[in-house]
Amino acid sequence: MFLWAGSKGAQGSGSERSRTFYQKIREYDVLEKRRTVTALKAGEDRAILLGLSMILFSAMMYFVLGITMVRSYSDSVWTEESNCTVLKSNIVAEINCSYSCGSECRKSSRFPCLQVYVSLNFTSKVLRLSYNEEAHEANPECFYIPKCHKDHTLMHSIVMNISERLKTHQQVLCYYDPSEQQDSVLLTRLYGRGAIISSLLWPTCTLVGGTLIIAMVKLTQYLSFLCEQISRIKR
Repeated sequence: MFLWAGSKGAQGSGSERSRTFYQKIREYDVLEKRRTVTALKAGEDRAILLGLSMILFSAMMYFVLGITMVRSYSDSVWTEESNCTVLKSNIVAEINCSYSCGSECRKSSRFPCLQVYVSLNFTSKVLRLSYNEEAHEANPECFYIPKCHKDHTLMHSIVMNISERLKTHQQVLCYYDPSEQQDSVLLTRLYGRGAIISSLLWPTCTLVGGTLIIAMVKLTQYLSFLCEQISRIKR
């Protein structure tokens, strides 16, 4: 009887030890799983935050480009391209300008006004040529508005160099107003179609990248949820 009770106690203590051992292993597995889930959740949160930041950054870039480049491109009336023949290029006057000489200092100088006339090849209409939209808005009488400098001789040489180049190249590409409301044409546009497309490419890539990151995280979470549901059903 004593031997039977002793063997039964030994078996009981052995089974309790094995249960304790397996329980510790299970607790360790549960703890490791929780750590893994916590780490994955933290990584997913960072990925979603990165995706949202990329989307917000692309929206800000779209806004800035929309009020600067895209607006200037859409407001421009010189939309059609044609060939122009340079008829006359000469300096007609001296224009006053001002330049900065310090934080609260401004001085005056002068630059020569180069006036250029061209004819559209398909209409033979004589029009005034401006360098771009900014030059036309600053002074429609002058082809090019150089940056104001103290050295008047430097600005004069820049304008004369442009005049000689225009005389050498009689045929130039120009942009005109198809509605014929403007009496001038442009040598180049401030923002062309290629510049607009290339400037919108980067925010578009950022927007697509941020959206893909968020979509992949959500897909991973959904697949993990499906795997957990399937494992519960099998149990």
